[in-house]
Amino acid sequence: MLSPVVLYYLIFQYGPMYGLQIAFKDYSPALGFLGSPWTGFENFLEFFNSIYFWRLLRNTILLSLYSLIFAFPAGIILALLLNEVRSSVFKRSIQTITYMPHFVSLVVIVGILFDFTARDGVINDILVFLFGIEPVAYMREASWFRTLFISSDIWQNVGWSSIIFLAAMSNIDPTLYEAAKMDGANRWKQILHITIPGIMPTVIILLILAIGKFMTVGDEKILLMYNPTTYETADSIGTYVYRKGILESNFSFSAAVGLFKSIIAFTLLVIANSIARKVSDTKLW
Repeated sequence: MLSPVVLYYLIFQYGPMYGLQIAFKDYSPALGFLGSPWTGFENFLEFFNSIYFWRLLRNTILLSLYSLIFAFPAGIILALLLNEVRSSVFKRSIQTITYMPHFVSLVVIVGILFDFTARDGVINDILVFLFGIEPVAYMREASWFRTLFISSDIWQNVGWSSIIFLAAMSNIDPTLYEAAKMDGANRWKQILHITIPGIMPTVIILLILAIGKFMTVGDEKILLMYNPTTYETADSIGTYVYRKGILESNFSFSAAVGLFKSIIAFTLLVIANSIARKVSDTKLW
């Protein structure tokens, strides 16, 4: 049962690492990996000296940071709220409604976002009707990109991400709540002193994994959402790699940029795991 998973990682994750050597070469498909001339760190220096470097790094860090600050806790908050609901019918209804966007294609989600935020979209119609605000093409405004990116990500994934936290809550010993009630603890104190500490190991593990993906920042979604008018706040390292590698066929340069991003992500993962190991008993390794 484990072999398909092992084969997947060997073929699609570890196998491609052999090709990382082109980051240090002037790669030509005709010459191959071994025949292409060695250039050392030229591709990395070209990226670091690029006029886009600081913009790409800033956008990637900010989008990732906003995702950790707003999107990651959203699933925990929803799980805590659902755990306090006593009506099973209402609870299942809310769960179904919040889970549904996760199963919708990302292309469809972005399409809905474009339609809703267009000048003649639902959001502008409501704002014009209620407040008389001038219609704005939000998807073409660089200042609105991060807000739309993070808020749509929360809407799409908050229900799905709450599942694992609800599962962790179900493993908390019910006698702890009974003892807390006898000691006079209200619902808020029970959440603060029993529920949150009970799910903290799960939160720490998922937070470490999220930090490990810090530099990835949903590149596929950015590619679907952004346009030249929003590059200032939307263009990330991942989308830059796509443009340079796929659209411009500059394979060596894009491999160098991708390797730089992976090294940063791996470093952050190690640091996060080290901090977790020092402040708690929960860690990845």
